[in-house]
Amino acid sequence: MGAQLRVYRRRIKSVKATKKITKAMELIASSRIVKAQQRVQAATPYTRELTRAISAAASHGNVDHPLVRTQAKEVKRAAIVLVTADRGLAGAYSSNIIKEGEQLTALLKERGLEVEPFLVGRKAVGYYKFRERKIAGSWTGFTDQPMYSNAKEIAAALLEKFVAPVEQGGVQEIHIVYTHFANMVTQTPTVTRILPLQVQEVSAEDAKKSGSYFPLYEFEPSPEGVLDALLPRYIENLVYTSLLLAAASEHAARRRAMKSATDNAEEMIRALSRAANQARQAEITQEISEIVGGADALASANAGN
Repeated sequence: MGAQLRVYRRRIKSVKATKKITKAMELIASSRIVKAQQRVQAATPYTRELTRAISAAASHGNVDHPLVRTQAKEVKRAAIVLVTADRGLAGAYSSNIIKEGEQLTALLKERGLEVEPFLVGRKAVGYYKFRERKIAGSWTGFTDQPMYSNAKEIAAALLEKFVAPVEQGGVQEIHIVYTHFANMVTQTPTVTRILPLQVQEVSAEDAKKSGSYFPLYEFEPSPEGVLDALLPRYIENLVYTSLLLAAASEHAARRRAMKSATDNAEEMIRALSRAANQARQAEITQEISEIVGGADALASANAGN
């Protein structure tokens, strides 16, 4: 066997081994997407009812709460939360979030705000550490399967920053950047302002058209007390929902990337197989030519004798 043919066969064996790995990762990501979608659907009813309760409490009279104030008189500092992945092999999933975060940071700085970055996922942490940037907080190790305890820890750090005075490093705005999972094909980087909450006034006519009437609640001890208890849960739920959607998007991006890698491996195997067949055919042709040449030379020598 020629040296060239051995090289081709060794490369084919290596590509086949890589193909097995990418195919396995594609199947794993496909199964995890379904589980992530189920977790998002399971959290939806709680989010809907919690939003209705908070909306009813906030619309009950003149409620003055620091988390529902529309805007501070003078905004000096804002926080952004970037939700990226802990692992790679997911295409441009994390880089798109980082790019969106850079654009949001530029917009906030144009308004004269100081930006405090909170990072979720090793990709964002590595990006900021490599450039020696300031990191206000970071969490890693759970991006593909987030738990409510993780969201609770992140929300607690954000609320602590939000309620702190500006002189002590507090922030007046908090934005979260994550990938919204629409379906298996579409995942979009999304920016959402978490705090302060946006309170919208809706007329009775508009509420009648949209069917968004609230039940007649009686608040004990007061609407302010209800908001004190519910708003932290609401912020935790917002962060948790963002983490769940980002996890589903990460699995979808990894599935798409691994499928593309598997297809590329199959195409490379076909190309290498053709090249190996050509090399083998060339060796056979050369051997036949040498045999025929040797036979002719021997026949000529015998005829001369």
